Amino acid sequence: MKHLYKPLMALALLFSFAEAKEFVIDNTHSNIGFSVKHMMISNVKGNFNTYTADIDFDTDKKVFNKLSAKIEASSIDTGITKRDDHLRSSDFFDADKFKTVDFVMTSMKDGKVYGKLTIHGVTKDIVLESKVHGVIKDFQGHQRVGFTLEGKLNRKDFGLTWNKILEGGGMTVDENVNLSIDVEAIEL
Repeated sequence: MKHLYKPLMALALLFSFAEAKEFVIDNTHSNIGFSVKHMMISNVKGNFNTYTADIDFDTDKKVFNKLSAKIEASSIDTGITKRDDHLRSSDFFDADKFKTVDFVMTSMKDGKVYGKLTIHGVTKDIVLESKVHGVIKDFQGHQRVGFTLEGKLNRKDFGLTWNKILEGGGMTVDENVNLSIDVEAIEL
């Protein structure tokens, strides 16, 4: 009986990971977006255009075993060149010095993804609400998964402290940033 224990445990482990699959992000059908209040009266929205991700997703349990992303800070895009250049400058992302924004998942529980986010050389814990929209086979027979991650962060926690006081009070750029990440990924 002792001789069967190790092989049976190895088989159980093998089958427990049988539905975990590696996926690669489909950049043409994904978006890493954000919004932040401007002058306390409107929201400015933007996104990052260049990013990669490592995704290990269990298609049966609909959970991530691994999720990490690398975003090029210089790819920030709000649709206004002058504003984007300012966001790339040392006042904000300092994209020449801090080339990437990095995320590494540490765990997932009850629809929440917990992880470490590094911006401007500062790493902080972050919690993102996740929603898996489904797993399907595409026209070429490849398996795809779609999901959304949403959360908030305080930009000052990451050393992004630039601001100006408005004449009537308040600040030009809010400290709180809303994240909205929509991903479609393809099985490798």
